[in-house]
Amino acid sequence: MNRIVRFHRTGGPEVLQIESIEAGEPGPGQARVRHHAIGLNFIDTYHRSGLYPQTLPSGLGMEAAGVVEAVGEGVDWVAPGDRVAYAGGPLGAYAEVRLIPADKLVRLPESIGFDTAAAMMLQGLTAEYLLRRCAPFAPGDAVLIHAAAGGVGQIAVQWAKALGAYVIGTAGGEAKVALARSLGCDVAIDYRADDFVAATRAATEGRGVRVVYDGVGRDTFMGSLDCLAPRGTLVTYGNASGPVPDISPLLLSQKGSLFLTRPTLGHYVATRAELAAAAAALFEVVASGAVRIDVAQRYPLAEAAQAHRDLEARKTVGSTILLP
Repeated sequence: MNRIVRFHRTGGPEVLQIESIEAGEPGPGQARVRHHAIGLNFIDTYHRSGLYPQTLPSGLGMEAAGVVEAVGEGVDWVAPGDRVAYAGGPLGAYAEVRLIPADKLVRLPESIGFDTAAAMMLQGLTAEYLLRRCAPFAPGDAVLIHAAAGGVGQIAVQWAKALGAYVIGTAGGEAKVALARSLGCDVAIDYRADDFVAATRAATEGRGVRVVYDGVGRDTFMGSLDCLAPRGTLVTYGNASGPVPDISPLLLSQKGSLFLTRPTLGHYVATRAELAAAAAALFEVVASGAVRIDVAQRYPLAEAAQAHRDLEARKTVGSTILLP
């Protein structure tokens, strides 16, 4: 039988249950994939808690890597035996085997292992659209990346440096600050010990940064606005500390004619062509060595609830995967 993780009610990690079901045969446009590694992401906790409501009972998980076992009618871009990875699509990656729309799959280069792929697809595709398409910057521009020691943050710091940015990163605690610095941050700020707004202003000689990439949410939102140079852009793409407060658009004017956007990955890989191009860019920057992927934690699939506890308690660093 195929083991999966599901939840029948929203709540804390305790609502996650291991169940056994038949994976079934792929229908038209579908593929059946046997997972070798599964990505754990903060958005998984939003689905589980009900912040992002789902129809219950629901599967969980948005990314994984594995091998195609079978394909349905009309699928000719992947075939049985192909090594593949994906991020996004219907929830259900927390499984040994699953059916998935085949247009969500990308072929995995031989140079990239399953663990690496599962650890980087969602976070790496997120970093790609944030840096290259949502709020791009010119070489030499200063940018601020919150949670620089986190999964998206680690990739974004390295990629931003490769694109020529002056990178300021925030992290919590000496160990994470040291990690952020080792990844290439020109300035690494311990948000627990220091005022990150004052430190950012000091690092830019009072000018502020061109872009703030903020996946933290409520705790950093207002400070992030104050870190921006006039006509700068705040990209708020996550809610790790909770949803951001409501603001009046007039505040953006008062703080320097700022831009504010709340993007999601799905709108940036909405077509097969966009997904393929974004994945190709990610694979290239990883294969070149400009971005290294750190799989810092591995949990058995059966310990998904504990993985969620550790993630929400900020006990994890970098990327975490589940192993079927």
